[in-house]
Amino acid sequence: MSDPQRPRASLRTAVVWDVLEDALDRRVKATGKDSLDVLDTGGGSGNFAVPVARLGHRVTVVDPSPNALFALERRAGEAGVADRVRGVQGDVHGLFDVVERGGYDVVLCHGVLEYVDDPVEGISNAVEALRPAGALSLLAAGLGGAVLARALAGHFTEARHALSDPAGRWGEGDPVPRRFTVEQLTEVVEAAGVDVGAVHGVRVFADLVPGVLVDTEPGALDALLRLEAAAAELPAFHSVATQLHVLGEKRG
Repeated sequence: MSDPQRPRASLRTAVVWDVLEDALDRRVKATGKDSLDVLDTGGGSGNFAVPVARLGHRVTVVDPSPNALFALERRAGEAGVADRVRGVQGDVHGLFDVVERGGYDVVLCHGVLEYVDDPVEGISNAVEALRPAGALSLLAAGLGGAVLARALAGHFTEARHALSDPAGRWGEGDPVPRRFTVEQLTEVVEAAGVDVGAVHGVRVFADLVPGVLVDTEPGALDALLRLEAAAAELPAFHSVATQLHVLGEKRG
C-alpha cells in the first residue's frame, strides 16, 4: 500500500486509496499517457489530491472553502507537488463555472453527495467533467453503518428513525444531511451515464473498534486494515459500512 497517510488515518482511506490507485494505473495504460488529468470535487485540503499528484498526475481540486484550499496549497508545497496541484474555489453544482466539461480522465467525488442540494445534479456534473471512458470514484455515507452505530451506542430510537427517514438521518442533531444505500448510489450513477465496475464497503469495522485497542495492541492496526480490505468487496458487508465507494466508467 503506497498511501502515505498513516497510521489511524489509513483506516479511513486505505480501501479507497488502493482501489483508486489501481484505477489510475488502468487509465494510464488505456490512454497511453504518462500522466492523467484528475478532478477532485470537494477535495478540501488534499487527502487524495496530494497522493494522486505524487504519482505524477495533474490534479484540479474544486472546493467551496478558502481555508481548505489554503491548506491544500501548503500541503502540496510540502509534498513537492505544487506544480501538479491546482485549487479552485467552487462547488459541484457550479462546476462548469470553474472547470471545463469533458476535460478529465478521472473524477473523484468523495464526501460530496451527502451535502449538496441535489445529488442527482451533482453526480451528473461530475460525470460530464469526464472524458469518454473516464473513471468516476464516488464515496458517500452509508445508511446501514449509521443505523448500526446508533444501535450499538444504545440509541435505538434514533437507529429506527434513520431506517425510516428519507434522507437516512437519525434526528435533528445528526451532522450528516443525507445517507445512501448501495442501490441508491448505483442507480444515480448509472442514470448519469456510468457503468458501475465495483462497489466497496468502507470502514465496515473501523468505526466500531475501540481506538485504544488499535493504538496499543501490537499489530492490531495492520490486522484491521487487512480485515477491512477483505470485507470491502463482499456485498454482505456493504449494508453495514460507514461509507460506500462506487467505481465506474463513463459510457462512450
